Parts: sequence; structure tokens; C-alpha cells
Amino acid sequence: MADAAPGRLAPRRRLAPQAHRSNALHPGAWWLWALGLATAASRTTNPLLIGLLIGVAGYVVAARRTSAPWARSYGAFVKIALVVIGIRLVFAIVLGSPIPGTHLIVTLPEVPLPEWAQGVRIGGRVTAEGVLFALYDGVRLAGLLICVGAANALASPARLLKSLPGALYEVGVAVVVAMTFAPNLIADVQRLRAARRLRGRPDKGVRGLLQVGLPVLEGALERSVALAAAMDARGFGRTAAVPARVRGTTAVLTLGGLMGVCAGTYGLLTADGSTYGLPVLAVGLGAALGGLWLGGRRSVRTRYRPDRWGVRAWLVAGSGAAVAALMIAANSAAGNALHPGVVPLVAPTLPLLPAAAVLIGLLPAFVAPVPPPAEAPVSARAAARTARSTRAAEEKTS
Repeated sequence: MADAAPGRLAPRRRLAPQAHRSNALHPGAWWLWALGLATAASRTTNPLLIGLLIGVAGYVVAARRTSAPWARSYGAFVKIALVVIGIRLVFAIVLGSPIPGTHLIVTLPEVPLPEWAQGVRIGGRVTAEGVLFALYDGVRLAGLLICVGAANALASPARLLKSLPGALYEVGVAVVVAMTFAPNLIADVQRLRAARRLRGRPDKGVRGLLQVGLPVLEGALERSVALAAAMDARGFGRTAAVPARVRGTTAVLTLGGLMGVCAGTYGLLTADGSTYGLPVLAVGLGAALGGLWLGGRRSVRTRYRPDRWGVRAWLVAGSGAAVAALMIAANSAAGNALHPGVVPLVAPTLPLLPAAAVLIGLLPAFVAPVPPPAEAPVSARAAARTARSTRAAEEKTS
């Protein structure tokens, strides 16, 4: 580990303390903040607003992420988002777009299809309106992915798992293992590429990727075996004896509550169900929470130093909720500004009030505790440069 530059961290410490075990931000706050940004991104197709949301998420990640393996996954999410945009454009160009347009870009050779495939075409006219519509849609999906990637980079999966209710513990373990697999895989690839660079071997291209693949798979297998041993040693999978009456009550409350939540949500979304929607939703939510509470009696486990939900967690989660709520309100009040038209072609403009609402999402960069310098992220190239300098110094000394 290397110390971060003191001058870079000093201004942030004036507003937020240095993070340690007792004041660490609750991981649920990071997820609520990121889901708020993702909800805001889903409510608009304006690329300028979505770009602002991505910039806000990126700034907070750069300001508060650590050198933990899961923190390195943010770049992977950004690359996946770019791939999603590319795939959406390719589909729009090859398979056509339902958006009519008059600005012709190119006419591709059209593949004749049988009669039963009517409504589907391959090739044909590619218009600027259709490509722009696909680009806006792809950017929105990319914004959602990047917001989820921000939560994955900032929140510790292990600490989030500790905070889950007992009834969701097994599901949470599966999700956490799945979410930490990709960051650990990326960390292994970066470590092996740095080692190959130190040895003067190529680390790029198909050949370098293939030579790195086998050690990465070997490391993933060893980590899986170690994880299984650790879970077995900690008693994972052991459940307490619960009476059959309690198990039946838990199942009825959980299933009935979820059905009530679905029925109440449907009622709120329809015009005819506005009278019964809210009561049914409240009853269903209460029954589901009761079922989760009873279901937690089967999980035999204790919590060592549970994370506290403090004032800073409320501020972080509240900033994400405020961004989502204000964006939903702006979508209802002035939807045209949040959804720029493509027929006719018009340049998108940045609406000032929704843009100001998005900037509320920057609050975690100022109120969340600052990671200690020992946990500051160090890039693979910087680590390689440091290792080369150390090796050169050792060779000169010897």
C-alpha cells in the first residue's frame, strides 16, 4: 500500500472526518444513494442530464472509494456501459428502428425474410432519427449500470451482508458472492498483468490475455475452496428448530404480503384503484415485514459490532432519494425537457432545475468519512512504477 498525497485529501477532511471502524458509513446508505441516482437516470432520456448523473457518480466514487477489491469494479461497469451503448446502436442499424425518419444516413442491403417473419427486417434504410433514438436509449441504460457500479465500488459487500435481515441472509450470501466475483477477477487480472510488465513481457493483446487466463482461473478456484471452508467453519447453513406453526405463519405472511404489495402497487398505478391501492399496499407491506421478522428466527447467527445508521448515513441516503424525487417531479411537470425529441431532429438542452437537483447527489463527496491514506486506491501502473523503482534501488545497492 502506498500513502496518498496529503494535499489532495486535506480539503475533504475539513468537512468530513477520516473513516475508521466506529464511524464507517453504513453500506445500505451507499446503495440507497446509488439507487436514487439510477431512478433519476431511468426518468429521462436527455443525454446531458444522464451525463451529469454519471459525472456526479464518478466524482463521488473518486472521492470516497478505497483500495479494496470491490472498489476496482467501477471501471469495469463503465466499460460494460459503453458496450451496451454499442450493442444498442448495432441493433438499431442492423434490425432497423420503429422511429420514422427523413434524414437518410445509409441504405444497407436488405436480407429477404420469409412471410412468417413479417415485421422483422435485416438491413434497409438507416436514418439519423432512428440512430439518435437508439443512442438516447443506450445512454439511459448505461447510466443505470454506472450508478449500480458506483454502489458496488463504494459499499463493502461483507458489511452489507451483515446488515440484512436474518430471513434474507442466505439470499444475500448468494448475491454477495456473485457481486464480489467480478471485482476479485478484475483484481487478479490487474495483478498478473502488472507482474508480466515487471518481467518485460507483453500484457496486451489476445496472446497476453490467454497467458493470464489460466492463473486467473486457478486463483478463482482456490478462492472458491477457501470461501467454502470459511463458510463451513462459521456455521453457514445451520438453522434453528422452529415449530411447524411458526413456519406456516411465516410462509402465509410473506406470500400474502408480497401479493398485497403487488395488488396495492397496481391499484396506485391505475385510475380505478386509487381508493384501495394505498391501504392494500400498507397491509401487504406490514405482512411482508412480519413474515421476514418471523423468518429470521431460523437463522442462528450473531452480529459482531453491527454498523450504525448515523446522521451521515441519513444525509447520503437522503441525497439520493432527493435526486430521484425531484427528477420524478420534473418529469411530471416538464417532461419535454427531460425527453428531447428526435422527430424532428433537435439538439438537447440542459434544463436548469433538474440539473440543479442532480447536483444534490454530490453531497456524499463532502459528508461521507474520508478513507484513510493507507486505504487510498493505487493504480496498477503506479504500483508497477513503484515496484520497478524499488527493484532498481535494490539492484544498485547490491
